[in-house]
Amino acid sequence: MTTCLVLGATGFIGGQIARSALARGWRVRALRRDPHAVGAIGDLQPDWINGNLDDPATLREAMRGCEVVFHAAAAYPHSAKNIDQHVKAAVTQLRGVLDAARDAKINRLIYTSSFTTIGPARDRSRGADEQDQYQPGSAGDAYYEAKWAMEVEALRSDVPVIALCPSAVFGPGDVHLSVSGIVVQTAQGKMPVYFDATFGAIDVRDVAEAHVNAVERGRVGERYILSAHNITLLDGLTLVAKSAGVRPPRIKIGPRLLNGIIAIGQYLPGGTIGHLRTMKFWQPLNNAKAVAELGLKTRPIKTTLDDALAWFRERGVIGDR
Repeated sequence: MTTCLVLGATGFIGGQIARSALARGWRVRALRRDPHAVGAIGDLQPDWINGNLDDPATLREAMRGCEVVFHAAAAYPHSAKNIDQHVKAAVTQLRGVLDAARDAKINRLIYTSSFTTIGPARDRSRGADEQDQYQPGSAGDAYYEAKWAMEVEALRSDVPVIALCPSAVFGPGDVHLSVSGIVVQTAQGKMPVYFDATFGAIDVRDVAEAHVNAVERGRVGERYILSAHNITLLDGLTLVAKSAGVRPPRIKIGPRLLNGIIAIGQYLPGGTIGHLRTMKFWQPLNNAKAVAELGLKTRPIKTTLDDALAWFRERGVIGDR
């Protein structure tokens, strides 16, 4: 029986990874900072371990006897300020995980990276792929810089790392609304505007299955784009609105107005405009490598969004139709 440790099991992607691994009969250890947190997997019984990524002793003990580590917990800064500090903290934390994995002689470390490490497509007709590299400093955003620096650090280490780069991830189980805030707002009829943008999207359950597949099928030192559908923001929000029985967004925010919002937003107290500022980096993605090598299978985006809305309704986040 394969024994694995999931870092980030109380989160969105990490929770689904734990669920997929348990479904395959693996023994799953799950690290959590809050000893009472269960995320979206309260119906399951992994071996919960209390600790955090900044505690080397806890990490080493949690990894002892494991063949596989899934690292789906990492820094999530979204700021244009103090970028160097954010990057340094993120890389330092990752090095602690890598050191513990090395000491534990882990066979595979499956690292959850991000689509933000994928640079502009060389061939736009095919979409950006793994050969397209993000250019450090081009986004001016702590998340982009930290994710890039962490991926580079992970792949150049002597630990057997495989990096997976999910696109925008949706579906059931987003307990912290890490990416689903816009879905909830749209379903509540609170999203009258949209921006002209195209991006890759994928179901969190398909992302999780790809992570587990990567243990046996992925190549060490490689990165894989996990994406399913290249859609416009308007099309995605319209699907959500129709499923929720509300009016879809109808006011388009053009580039000039968007730039004005960004310029003003950076001076607003508590304003987080990182996603708006980096929207110009959104692009269609090519998942051919993951399909061929990891056996990536994906479900329709409508199914993903419908299931996400059903999950939020069950928990009272949004009302019944």
